[in-house]
Amino acid sequence: MNKDMLNALDVLEKEKGISKEIVVNALEAALISAYKRNYGQAQNVEVEFNDKTGDIHVYSVKEVVDMVFDSTLEVSIEDALEKNKAYELGDKIRFEVTPKDFGRIAAQTAKQVIMQRIREAERSIIYDEFIAYENDILTGVVERQDSRYIYVNLGKIESVLPKQEQIPGEEFQAHDRIKVYITKVDNTSKGPQIYVSRSHPDLLKRLFEQEIPEIYDGVVEIVSIAREAGDRSKVAVRSRDVNVDPVGTCVGPRGQRVQTIVNELRGENMDIVKWDEEPSVYIANALNPAQVVHVDFHPAEGSCTVVVPDFQLSLAIGKKGQNARLAAKLTGFKIDIKSESDYNNIMAKKIASGEAKAVVPEEEEVEATRTNSEPIEHLLANPENISVNDYIEELEETESEEQLNTKEELAEDVLTADDVEDRIAEVELDPEEDYNELLEDHQD
Repeated sequence: MNKDMLNALDVLEKEKGISKEIVVNALEAALISAYKRNYGQAQNVEVEFNDKTGDIHVYSVKEVVDMVFDSTLEVSIEDALEKNKAYELGDKIRFEVTPKDFGRIAAQTAKQVIMQRIREAERSIIYDEFIAYENDILTGVVERQDSRYIYVNLGKIESVLPKQEQIPGEEFQAHDRIKVYITKVDNTSKGPQIYVSRSHPDLLKRLFEQEIPEIYDGVVEIVSIAREAGDRSKVAVRSRDVNVDPVGTCVGPRGQRVQTIVNELRGENMDIVKWDEEPSVYIANALNPAQVVHVDFHPAEGSCTVVVPDFQLSLAIGKKGQNARLAAKLTGFKIDIKSESDYNNIMAKKIASGEAKAVVPEEEEVEATRTNSEPIEHLLANPENISVNDYIEELEETESEEQLNTKEELAEDVLTADDVEDRIAEVELDPEEDYNELLEDHQD
């Protein structure tokens, strides 16, 4: 029997991962409980289990006193000195009281307590192991499902995937292998309870870390994620190395890297955009694939107005507003998208009513944007106040086209630099008469 018990302890330690010391302590506590219950003893007792031989001994512990009031707890100094002359008052003496028939009833009681301790130890080991995986991903096997949960086996324990954490429309069969994100690990009275997710944005982050070494190593960083699980996601990335393209790194050769992630998420569309410290550029990237003409910020409201070409308005907004909604989540700005024509009409009304002023770009910006095929960005709100010499002098300094607008009459007319030069070359008038004639022609 003793050898069988020692062998059982060795098996528990190897197969269950429960140390022999934990089991021995549980066994000693069980034997104390069994002794007190079955032999009606209330005194202090100790049980000693020899993990080498398997022998069990029960001892009654008594204190040395002058006068004994309770023989189950105390022993007189005279009796103590007869046993050993070294004893003094206050010493504790152990007397062996192991019953000869300390057998079946005591063993059954001990077994129940031992099994309980073993279960508690197993739960503690499992909890300690899986708490380290909280906010991480693991691969599990689908076992079964009901109306509330999908049960996923993670090896030593079964986790639950709640309905609200499932990807809409995603279906599984028994024995399917899936990757799940561990959102919570609880240590309940019934054992550890693990909750997992397939719709959490951080599942996407962990998948990128697994598939893309540059992200795992920190060369490329995921700045933000906006996700509508099962449909579309946007991921903003930046590189800590100027020689590494963050978007190309994530996409991989022929899209192989990102395609692996898309396949794991059962075809979820993925937009990888480059993060930029300039908010207007970042917002323009986030609205990909739509092109952005201009971004007008409203700092007090934490929002911005994004101007896009007329023919790309629906593309920028996306199906049911999804593209704009994900871009807003990704950048942290409230985004109002306007077509170019609508925005120009709104600004023209504001300028006419005095709510806004026409903006004249800085000279450096003007020179950078001038081309022979595009008008100059100047808006001449009051041309009668501009001297002819100043106008012609500026005209001579630039080789590109120029847009000449009055506040009302010339709001939609474009007069290019080539037109002005051609007209001046055709007539031989003094500059002032030439200028006035030119304006009259346009106003007509």
